[in-house]
Amino acid sequence: MSDPIYVIGDTHGQTAFLDQALDWIAADGGPDAQIVFLGDFEDRGPDSRGVIARVMEGMAEGRRWRAVKGNHDRMFTRYLDDGTVTDSRISNKSLDWLHPRLGGAATLASYGVPEADTRPRDEVLAEARAAVPAAHRAFLQSLPTHIEAGDLLFVHAGILPGSPLDQQTEDDLIWIRDPFLLDTRQHPWLVVHGHTAIDLPFHYGNRVNLDGGAGYGRPIHPVVFEGTDAWLLDQSGRLMLTP
Repeated sequence: MSDPIYVIGDTHGQTAFLDQALDWIAADGGPDAQIVFLGDFEDRGPDSRGVIARVMEGMAEGRRWRAVKGNHDRMFTRYLDDGTVTDSRISNKSLDWLHPRLGGAATLASYGVPEADTRPRDEVLAEARAAVPAAHRAFLQSLPTHIEAGDLLFVHAGILPGSPLDQQTEDDLIWIRDPFLLDTRQHPWLVVHGHTAIDLPFHYGNRVNLDGGAGYGRPIHPVVFEGTDAWLLDQSGRLMLTP
């Protein structure tokens, strides 16, 4: 039997749902379970700071935890770096990162910077840079865009179908939707991703989507992989995920 890998999709500032998911993983795999997080730790939910701190603490304790970068992780760090609130991949050009639909203001509020979407931008940016710990910024900036594990590829959004992994751009891996979501061909790996919110994790045959909509208030359901076999976890244990 292969060493199980437990995977947690987009957390979006939801510490209560994250702790519940970690409890389910511990009940199934014990305290030393191997976990991969699929990014998007912040935005929309009420406690982005708490989520980031929780994951960083687990890694610092030596737990077998790894994570990949999400598009919201990059938007957060870009904002702190140079005040950027837009991204060319945001489909609705009337929105920016501080808008409630993207959730940046909620992230800054969790760091003690209130009403970031209504106050003067220069004032908010200065407060944000002072409030967000350098360690949190460094953690998010250091995240890789993907993790390979045998026949599994862990990535936030997906891949550009047909393009070799070493030729994929960061934008592809953290932002892609339709070219990947609509492709039914088998990839070199079973691609495990988040980014596109659905009601519950779902197995599509060539990919497994773990974004169950925590950013919209839905619980986080981890998935455990043994090889390419997959099970959804909840309070009752494992439920097989099949295409």
